[in-house]
Amino acid sequence: MAEAAVMEYEALYRMGVEKLKAAQITEAELDARLLLEAVCGTTRNDLLVHGNKPVTEQQYKCYVNFIEKRRCHIPLQHILGYQEFMGLTFQVSKDVLIPRQDTETLVEEVLRNLHDGMRILDMCTGSGCILLSLLKYSNDCVGVGCDLSEKALGIAQENARQLGIEAEFIQSNLFEKVSGKFEMIVSNPPYIPSNVIPTLMAEVREYDPLMALDGGEDGLLFYREIIRDAGTYLYPGGMLFFEIGCEQAADVSRYMEEAGYKEVAVCKDLSGLDRVVSGIYGG
Repeated sequence: MAEAAVMEYEALYRMGVEKLKAAQITEAELDARLLLEAVCGTTRNDLLVHGNKPVTEQQYKCYVNFIEKRRCHIPLQHILGYQEFMGLTFQVSKDVLIPRQDTETLVEEVLRNLHDGMRILDMCTGSGCILLSLLKYSNDCVGVGCDLSEKALGIAQENARQLGIEAEFIQSNLFEKVSGKFEMIVSNPPYIPSNVIPTLMAEVREYDPLMALDGGEDGLLFYREIIRDAGTYLYPGGMLFFEIGCEQAADVSRYMEEAGYKEVAVCKDLSGLDRVVSGIYGG
C-alpha cells in the first residue's frame, strides 16, 4: 500500500527554511533544499517546477529529523555523510576535516605541476580528498597518504575503495613511518592558532576534529616541522605544496626559503585570499 501524502514538497521546504533561519543557520535556504533533495531523491529542478508534489509521511519524518540536527549546528555534511570535492564524492565523519572549496585551490596548483608517473605524499591526509583527487586526475601516479588518526585513515581507505582509486595509507606522526622519496609532497596541515579555536563557528569548533585544526600557539607549528624534514623525502627538483591560512603566506614562505627551497610562490583562492605556498627543493 502506498504511503499517504502529508505535505507538498515546497511547503515542507519552506518549513525547513524557517526553522533553520530561527536557529541562525547562515545558509538556511541552501541547507534546507539540500537536505530535502537527499531525503526525497530529487534535484533543484523539483523545487522550481514540482513544488506541489506530495511527500510521504516517511519522507516528512526523515526531513524533520535532519532539520532538527542542522538546527543544532551539526554540519550538513555530517548529516548527509558526504561532501563533494573536485567533482568527486567523499565520505566524511566527525573523524575527518570536512573538505572545503578553498582546498580545491591547492589541488589545482599541484595538478599544474604534476606529471604522469610521479610519486606523491599527502601529509595529514584526513579524508584523503587531496591525494585521491590528484590520483584521479593524473595518469600512473603513485600516492601515499599519512595521518596520525587511525579513524581518519579508515575514512580515507573507504573513499579510495568507493572511488576505485589505488593509494597507500599509513598511520604516522608526520614523517615518522614514511619511507622513500617523492616528486611531490602536499599538505593541508592544522593551522589554526590554539587560542583562536574557541572563537570558531560551532560547526567547526564542535564537530571538526581538534587535531585537524590546532596548529599550536601561532598556528605555524606543523609548517615548521614539515619543512624541516620534507627535504629528506623529496627528490632534487621535487616540490612542496601547502595550504595556508590567509595571513600565513609571509611566514611559511620565509620558512621555505630559509630551508633552501627555490621559486617559492604564493597562490590566491577564488576569494582573492592567500591560500597556497609552494617551492622547489634544491637537494
